[in-house]
Amino acid sequence: MSTAALLGQDPGWLILVKGLLIFVFCVVCTLMAVWGERRIVARMQMRLGPNRVGKFGLLQALADGVKLALKEDLIPAAADKVVFIIAPIISATTCFMAFAVIPFTGTVTLFGHKTAMQLTDLPVSVLYILAIASIGVYGIVLAGWSSGSTYPLLGGLRSSAQVISYEVAMGLSLVAVFIYSGSMSTSEIVAAQHKWWFSVILFPSFVIYVISMVGETNRAPFDLAEAEGELVGGFHTEYSSLKFALFFLAEYVNIVAVSALATTLFMGGYHALPGLTFTESWLGGWFTLFWFIGKVVSFFFLFVWLRGTLPRLRYDQFMKFGWKVLIPTSLVWILILATLRVMSQRAVSRIIVLGFSIGVVLLVVLVTTLYDRSLAKAKAASVLPDLPPPSFPVPALPGQSIVNHLTIEQTEVVTELENHNG
Repeated sequence: MSTAALLGQDPGWLILVKGLLIFVFCVVCTLMAVWGERRIVARMQMRLGPNRVGKFGLLQALADGVKLALKEDLIPAAADKVVFIIAPIISATTCFMAFAVIPFTGTVTLFGHKTAMQLTDLPVSVLYILAIASIGVYGIVLAGWSSGSTYPLLGGLRSSAQVISYEVAMGLSLVAVFIYSGSMSTSEIVAAQHKWWFSVILFPSFVIYVISMVGETNRAPFDLAEAEGELVGGFHTEYSSLKFALFFLAEYVNIVAVSALATTLFMGGYHALPGLTFTESWLGGWFTLFWFIGKVVSFFFLFVWLRGTLPRLRYDQFMKFGWKVLIPTSLVWILILATLRVMSQRAVSRIIVLGFSIGVVLLVVLVTTLYDRSLAKAKAASVLPDLPPPSFPVPALPGQSIVNHLTIEQTEVVTELENHNG
C-alpha cells in the first residue's frame, strides 16, 4: 500500500496527535539547535559556550526563551500596530506548515494504527513547500515596513530581495529531482531513491540547493539583512519580547525545514545509509526516524560550520552570485539532464550518450577557461593601468643604475651626457 493511501485511512484524532508530535519536534529542535550552535561555535573559537544552566548548559536556550517572553513588550509610536503584531505570527506559522508533507518515517504502528509519520501527502507536495516559504517573505517585508523606522525598512527590503532571489535558484535545482523521480510527491521522491540517492546522481542540483538554502534562511555568510555595521539588526530591529522570540523561532524552524527538505529530496529521506538497510525494521520501523534526524543534524552542522568559518559577503557580490552564477548554472544543468533523460527513455546507444556527456564536459571546460582568461586580463588592466612617464629623474639606489627608472628618450639623453662627461 502506498504512503498516500495509508495516510488517507488515518482517523481525525490520529492526525491531530501527529500534528502535535511534529510541533513538539520542531520546538525541541529549535531549543537544541540554539544550544548546539553556541557550543559548536564556542569550540571553534576555543571557548566553552553555555555550561551553567542545566547539565552541559542544555537548559540555556529554554532560559533565554523565558527571559524573552518576560521582557517588556514595546511598540514604536510610529508603527502600524496591527501589521506590527501580525508580521512575526506570519513568519512563525509558515515555517511549521512546511512540515505537513515531510515524511519522517516509513510505515510504523502508532496507537494500534498502521501509518507513517507524515501528516499528508500531495501530488505537488514540493510546490506546496515552496509556496509556503514564499508566503513567509510577507512576514519579513511587513515587519520592516510596519516598524515606522528607516533601518528596519531597509533590512526588510534587503532580506525579501535576498530570499526571493535564492528561491528562484532553489526552485530550479529541484526541477532535476522532478525529472528524475517523475513526481512532486515527497513520499514518491523518497521511494525513488531506494538504489541511489539524488545527491550522488544529481550532484550539481544538490550543491545549488545547499547554497540556496543557506541564502534563503539569511544565515552566515549570507546574513546580510542583519549586518550589524549597516542595519543594526535588520527587519526586526524594533521588536522585543515575545514578538522577537517568534522571529528567532522562525529562523531556526526554517533551518530545520530546509534541512529536512534536503534530506527528503537528495539524501534518501528516512532510509538508512547504503549497507545498513537492515536497521530500518528495528523498533517496528521507528528506527528510520533516527536516520532522518541524523541527516537533518548533519545539515544543521553545515550551517554552524559556515557561520564559524566564512566571512560575510558584500550585498552586491551576494546578489551577483545568485543571479549570474546559480540561476544560469541551474538552467544549463536542467537542459543537459533533460536531454540525457530523453536519451535513456528512448534507448539511445550508450556510445552516443557517452559522447554527448564528454562533449558537454569539454564545452564547460573550454568556456570556463576562456572566461578565466578574460577575467584575468580585465583584472590586470584594472590593477596595472598605463602610467604617464615620470617628469623628473628618480635617484638611483646603491648598486642600481638610474637608467632603469627612465623612459627610452630620457635614457638616450643620460647616455649622451655620460659619454660627453667621460
